[in-house]
This record gives sequence, structure tokens and C-alpha cells, in this order.
Amino acid sequence: MDDPFAPGSVVIVTLNVPREKFWGILLALSPAGASLRGIDLNSIDDFARQVREGDQVNANVVFFPMHRIERIECDARNGEIPSLQERFENKAGRAFALLA
Repeated sequence: MDDPFAPGSVVIVTLNVPREKFWGILLALSPAGASLRGIDLNSIDDFARQVREGDQVNANVVFFPMHRIERIECDARNGEIPSLQERFENKAGRAFALLA
């Protein structure tokens, strides 16, 4: 993997003040912050259910300023533990990348 945080990578962003996690496709990463198309991690099950049921839902485009970003990690399988993308696809019946 040349650049794990290149635009188009699926990432999990941990934010502070308030503490929250956001999952999505990285659109841009700069000294100012990160832009993503995705959803709050707490909403992943509801979002997957809506997609499975055929509701017209879209992932949000958001910008997080760098002072709020605690860390960014790649959403990748870890041994037997599936990635969030894989879990979402199993629940929703569609790949997340097709929705973003």
C-alpha cells in the first residue's frame, strides 16, 4: 500500500471535543483537516438497514478541522476480524463504496 490515506481510502476518524467516530471514504487530507463521505459510526447499523430496505439514503460529505482529529486509521481486515466495509456489506447487501 503506497499511501494508505490517499483519496478514496476507507477510514475511521476518531474526533475529540466531543468524542465521536466517523467512518467513510477519504475525499481529501490536508493540514487544515480531513474531508470524508461517510456516516457517524454509531449509525452504521441503521444506515445498513435502510440500504437493505431500499430507502433512498446517502452518506454525508463532512469536513473535520485538524484540531478535532485525534487519529485516522484504515478500515482493513485484521486477521479473522472483518473490516467495517465487510460488515456493512453483509448487513446491507451492497458495498459501501457504491453508496459514497
